[in-house]
Amino acid sequence: MNNSVSNTARLLWAALRALLVLTLVTGVIYPLAVTGVAQALFNNKANGSEIKSEGKVVGSSLIGQQGYSLDYFQPRPANGLGVNSINTQYKLILSGATNLSADSKVLVQQVKVAKAAVIKDNSVPGYTVKASQVPADAVTSSGSGLDPDISPAYADLQVHRIAERNSLTVAQVRKLVDEHTDGRTLGFIGEPTVNVLELNIALKSLVAKS
Repeated sequence: MNNSVSNTARLLWAALRALLVLTLVTGVIYPLAVTGVAQALFNNKANGSEIKSEGKVVGSSLIGQQGYSLDYFQPRPANGLGVNSINTQYKLILSGATNLSADSKVLVQQVKVAKAAVIKDNSVPGYTVKASQVPADAVTSSGSGLDPDISPAYADLQVHRIAERNSLTVAQVRKLVDEHTDGRTLGFIGEPTVNVLELNIALKSLVAKS
């Protein structure tokens, strides 16, 4: 009987020591080590890839915003989020795609409406947008509905509107787009992109200087 109690106590004490050691290693030391490495080597990414303007955090380079006026570059549509007022300024309760198939009548109608709006909004005196100029990302949402980037083609399509509304030259705005166009990762992965938030911050600065 005594041996049995003694063995049980010994096993419980061994289990407790293992629990304490593993808790210390996996719950304290490892998280602190990973956090330290992340902060030292990847500080910006570890803290949410924040974008600052005038000393204040205005968003993340990884998450798109909605609700810009037509004085600014427009992001991709957010149809995947549905019609709501929640996902406008980083109150990210919802995220997702439309889950509509390519032959969905609802999707086709959404694209037609979006395309007509893009043509209307971006046509200015002396420059009319053609239907063939409208890229796919101008009329469809991304898989998350929160894509922070647009294609250079969509950014270029908006150049004349931006120039007209902000009393800038087309050359000035196009130069701004070129400066904020990122190429393919490692030169061959993915497609060139333009971060809308970063571009609009640069546009605001350019307008202020002008």
